[in-house]
Amino acid sequence: MSDAAGMISSEGVHPWRANGALAAARHSSPDHNPLQTYCASASCQRERRRRWQQARRQSDPDYRDNQSRAQDAWAARQPDYWCEYRQTHPQYSERNRRLQQERDSRRRERLLAKMDVSTRETPVPTGIYRLTPVTRDDQYFPIQV
Repeated sequence: MSDAAGMISSEGVHPWRANGALAAARHSSPDHNPLQTYCASASCQRERRRRWQQARRQSDPDYRDNQSRAQDAWAARQPDYWCEYRQTHPQYSERNRRLQQERDSRRRERLLAKMDVSTRETPVPTGIYRLTPVTRDDQYFPIQV
């Protein structure tokens, strides 16, 4: 009768959705909600809120727009945040640098095929040419039509 989604099992315990810890069901408590899937711990509540916000951003364009504007406003009020963060977290900067070098290296190794690739040997040597129209009865360049 139990599953990993947090339903109460026949043993009276169910796993919390966020941290997987087992919690005893309190059937005798009048305020007990049998569908509760998150415990009261800070980490569990943070995960519950994160999942709710993620679902809301995906389903509500107004909420997504408001969140984006709020994030932009915060970034405008904190212009030096990332500069200071990189200075106080050198391991973050080093990791980013290393990962970017790996991406750059892979990009250089990849051979790209182009539709209009030029060849080194051109069929006609470079120079100045005079182009003249060729007619059917041209004696210099007979054409089979």
